[in-house]
Amino acid sequence: MSKIKPYKDSDLGKKEQVTKMFDNISGDYDGLNRVISFGIDVKWRKKVVKLVKDTSPDSILDIATGTGDLAINLAETNASRIVGLDISSGMLEVGKEKIKKKGLESKIEMVLGDSENMPFDNNTFDAITVAFGVRNFENLENGLKEIHRVLKPNGTFVILETSVPTKTPYKQGYNFYSKNILPLIGKIFSKDRVAYKYLSESASVFPYGETLNNILRKIGFINVEDFPQTLGVATIYKSSK
Repeated sequence: MSKIKPYKDSDLGKKEQVTKMFDNISGDYDGLNRVISFGIDVKWRKKVVKLVKDTSPDSILDIATGTGDLAINLAETNASRIVGLDISSGMLEVGKEKIKKKGLESKIEMVLGDSENMPFDNNTFDAITVAFGVRNFENLENGLKEIHRVLKPNGTFVILETSVPTKTPYKQGYNFYSKNILPLIGKIFSKDRVAYKYLSESASVFPYGETLNNILRKIGFINVEDFPQTLGVATIYKSSK
């Protein structure tokens, strides 16, 4: 996947580096997300929820669930089972507190686990979501193969991920913001200065649009569609098995 490393002075593999990074920023993550995206990420997640809700799933898996924002939103689908999976225990602990405050403990289960080696049987979930997580997979294709494995036939898979605007002047504006402003915000508001530099750099080199569509098709997903959001700074991808 990306050659960008969260901790360039570390001998750890990408998976361990990403885990360490998100553990470190777990307490700041929600607030910084709102600042960095100007709150638009909330609107994007609502669109993901609608796409999933339209398929009337009974069971949903939210991969790279982090602090549980999308998993909590997915409670609106009336699914009887929602599982949030993440490799960072720090992020999950924040998420568990949010779920408890909303009284959703009986509906949402938070699970510590690796998206590339998930503790679920084949064909388990009616719908699977990933919001801002696939670019952190150590091996993108392995992670997508695991998702395909645990998704039920005819099940729905929805990705929300950052992308890069292709039209002038939005492309230039995005590049300036991601390279200069985003790391500065992270430096000011977060105790982990490297993390937000990594997040901006990884977004800039991650495959998006038709390139990611073709990777999904290669894995075996069908009915692949993409929906650019907010001038192309993010994209929603929908596919099925």
